[in-house]
Amino acid sequence: MKWAQPLTEAILLKRYKRFLADCTLDSSTVTVHVPNTGSMTSCWEPNWKCAVSKSDNLSRKLPYTLELIHNGQTWIGVNTANANKLVKHWLEQGLLEDLSGYSVIKPEMKVGESRLDFYLSGHPGLPDCFIEVKNVTLKLDGVAQFPDAVSTRGQKHLQELASLRKEGYRTVMLYVVQREDVESMRPAVSIDKEYSRLLQEAAASGVEILVYQCKMGLDEIKLGKKIPFHPGT
Repeated sequence: MKWAQPLTEAILLKRYKRFLADCTLDSSTVTVHVPNTGSMTSCWEPNWKCAVSKSDNLSRKLPYTLELIHNGQTWIGVNTANANKLVKHWLEQGLLEDLSGYSVIKPEMKVGESRLDFYLSGHPGLPDCFIEVKNVTLKLDGVAQFPDAVSTRGQKHLQELASLRKEGYRTVMLYVVQREDVESMRPAVSIDKEYSRLLQEAAASGVEILVYQCKMGLDEIKLGKKIPFHPGT
């Protein structure tokens, strides 16, 4: 997936009020939008290199958006909205072998009182499929972990996937890891014990757990390798 707007490198100074960050850009300090509700633990420190996009929308109060941060080893994708864009592109291009063969791809499928990210149908040999996507940036103890903050919404999605699996649907929890300095993933038990428990229960009930790593770049983000998932105890 190529960036809709060219990225410009900057230096990240601080993040504050969750959705704001100050960066040094072309020798000036600018405030940029941070499209990430999580803690962004392990994703940033003052004076790390970053990359921002600039919107063409002249009415935006903050024209710049924080997209990537570099920790000295890898770019880290901190714009959580990009995970769904990546998965949509991969599904439409047939790049995800685990999820290929479906002729219909519908984003934002309403289920109960909420929505799941994708609904796939039209596969000649498999049931219709619900997919929930999560963006993974947290690195703890050398491995990718999720979530980076307590996620009641994420807990609800796991329960919905497990319920739909019991109804006969194929259900998938798909994690998109936007950093290249990890080789496996597990739930962040130390951060959200309930999410970890529900994830283990969902996997035991037949919900498929897929983890794909991205190849991060200033020009584009590419599909990388599938990495192992360890459910923990």
